[in-house]
Amino acid sequence: MDDVIVVEAVTKLFRKREVLKDINFSVKRGDIIGYLGPNGAGKTTTMRIILGLLRPTSGNALVLGRNLTENEETRRNVGVLLEHDGLYNRMTALENLTYYAQLYDVSDKRSRIESLLEFSGLTTRRNDKVGEFSKGMKRKLALARAIMHQPDILFLDEPSAGLDPEAQKMVRDLLIQLSQERNITIFLNSHDLDEVQRICSRVVIIQGGRIITNDTLENLREPSPKIEIIFPDDENTKHALSLLRTIDYISIVSQKKTSVVATLREERRPSELLTFLIEQSVKVEEIKKVSRSLEDVYLEAVHQEEAK
Repeated sequence: MDDVIVVEAVTKLFRKREVLKDINFSVKRGDIIGYLGPNGAGKTTTMRIILGLLRPTSGNALVLGRNLTENEETRRNVGVLLEHDGLYNRMTALENLTYYAQLYDVSDKRSRIESLLEFSGLTTRRNDKVGEFSKGMKRKLALARAIMHQPDILFLDEPSAGLDPEAQKMVRDLLIQLSQERNITIFLNSHDLDEVQRICSRVVIIQGGRIITNDTLENLREPSPKIEIIFPDDENTKHALSLLRTIDYISIVSQKKTSVVATLREERRPSELLTFLIEQSVKVEEIKKVSRSLEDVYLEAVHQEEAK
């Protein structure tokens, strides 16, 4: 089965208020999916329904073809890291992992715990109490805790929230490693667009309880009509600007010290512009299409929905 998470026509009402409205999406095995949306859009409600912590008013949410509310065996194939780490500050890293190894009835506990301490980079801190750890160290240990039982699917709610840039990168690297080396499917609830752009293969955007975007990150970030032209120095930049302003098929969007971002008409090609500039004795270091960032995609989708 390629689809390991399937959400079909899910609607959820709280006190007659519709917080999820007929949402549909699926997640394939090994994918890292970013589930995005403004505060109150329905992200956490969706995750809780998939996990079986809430019942939908209508529709179905299936994991590995089963409803997690009703199937304990399938629940054992799922790892969860929500807003709380689930760690005990008065216990050491080793004691925390030992506790969860016993809770999950993990076979060969010692080997598994050693492997997770190494995976999280905490081997040398194994006997230190978790209350002494930084936020980043706690998050790494919490991630190790969430995969103690070697789940097929991992659900994460804002895994990098409150972390400094170095700790964020460490958590990102661990998630990529889990996906690439262990083929774990990761469902990532996040506000951090940069984090999602760096690690996710697919993006679903929800707003006002409705899915407004569902596509691969590659498709969403298709090159825009914008191009960036980079020059070797100020002199060539000034010369180019004077020429570009005379061309009717190009519009200057922005200008930096030695580069220009511009929009070409659809029928024109960057190579045509490059040839023109070279013929006019302008030295060009590079000319390239400008891809849309995830922030561009997200804001465009949200604003279009608000305008309806």
